[in-house]
Amino acid sequence: MRTNTLKQKLLNGQPVSVIAPFASSAGFVELLGYLGFDGVFIDCEHGPAGWEDVEQMARAADVAGYTSIMRVDRNDASTITRALDRGVGGIQIPHVNTAEEARAAVRYAKFAPVGERGWSGWRSAFGVPPTEFAAHANAETVLAIMLEETTALDNLDALLQVEHVDVFFVAPGDLAQSMGHTGQMDHPAVQSAMDDALRRIKQAGRIAGTLTTPSLLDHHLDLGVQFLYVNLAAILNPAATEFLGRIRPRAR
Repeated sequence: MRTNTLKQKLLNGQPVSVIAPFASSAGFVELLGYLGFDGVFIDCEHGPAGWEDVEQMARAADVAGYTSIMRVDRNDASTITRALDRGVGGIQIPHVNTAEEARAAVRYAKFAPVGERGWSGWRSAFGVPPTEFAAHANAETVLAIMLEETTALDNLDALLQVEHVDVFFVAPGDLAQSMGHTGQMDHPAVQSAMDDALRRIKQAGRIAGTLTTPSLLDHHLDLGVQFLYVNLAAILNPAATEFLGRIRPRAR
């Protein structure tokens, strides 16, 4: 049976790195795992991955020894069940604004007695005795909810009381939009709201997550953020700029 190393690190109080490749490529997922990231983000809300892609990308992550996290496009029982049956190590659910919505996510993502996830013998159950599968899946699957609107921050105290949610992910893009600062994730008001929410999550003894960048990484680590999601472009762009900058002067 597979142990979710990313979840174990989170439970041990360690920060984890989750890379978003923006490509539905199993080979690319495998490569990123060998680079040392803790998790790979499979985006099925905004990204192009289909169900077959998800299964192959999750399998590639297993081969490389790290954790696949899939963002679904809705907080829906059939969508979440189908995603977990593909064998991903975690599920990330967008636009969770109330404790009721968070409890629904738990019901959909967890087997009884915690929730009511539908039983299946698909890939996620391969290699696990049927009598042990439900308990194993409940223990090892990462459940992250995304707090993306001011409504979620207004309801944060109630959200933080919901059990079996592993990560409370504060998302800057949609939060900025809901605050009237569309496209301005670095707006002072947005950054202040982000930092306040991340501190409150940490102070409540729960695990905070957010989108980070090389320039924001130390700040987020100092705030106690453990689930550190980064776009590949944020890492690749500076490296490519530096590399090409050394070539171009000699090409004149």
